[in-house]
Amino acid sequence: MNAPATRPALDATDRAIVVATQGGLPLVPRPYHAIGEQIGVSGAEVMARFARMLEAGAVRRIGAVPNHYALGYSANGMSVWDVEDEQVARLGRVVGELPFVTHCYERVRHPPQWPYNLFAMVHGRTRSEVEDRVRYIAAIIGDASRGHEILYSTRILKKTGLRLTGER
Repeated sequence: MNAPATRPALDATDRAIVVATQGGLPLVPRPYHAIGEQIGVSGAEVMARFARMLEAGAVRRIGAVPNHYALGYSANGMSVWDVEDEQVARLGRVVGELPFVTHCYERVRHPPQWPYNLFAMVHGRTRSEVEDRVRYIAAIIGDASRGHEILYSTRILKKTGLRLTGER
C-alpha cells in the first residue's frame, strides 16, 4: 500500500490569499487583482497560486454560494432516507445529479432513533414543490428505501468552512 501523498505547506503568500478571500471575493470587476493589490502581488500571481492550491488539494473549490431565500426558494427540505447500505453509494450519485438537489451525502445511522443514511437537500418555492420532488426521488430509489422524511429549514444558518487567521 502506498503512503498518502503529502500536500505542500502553504507559504506566507498563499496564506495571505486564503485569509483575504475566505469571507468571499470582492464584488469588483477584477477580484483577483483587488486581492493581489491588497496583499502586494499581481492578480496573475493570485490566480496562479489559486490554481496550484486547487491542484494540490489545499483549496477544494472556489464558487458562489447563493442565498436560496433571496432567489425565491423558501421551502428548503433535507430529505433523509433509510437506504440499503449496499446501494447507498450508487443511489447517492444518481440523486446528487438531480438538478433540484443541491447536496447529497451519506451519513452514519443511529438506530433505532435515526435509521437514515442518505441525505439530499431539496429546494423549492413551496413545500408542495419540495414534496413533489421528494416523491420523484422516492420513485428513483424504489424498493431500496425502507423509509424517508423531509426536515424543513426553519431559519438560515451561516455556513462557513475552516477559517485561517493572518497569523501562522
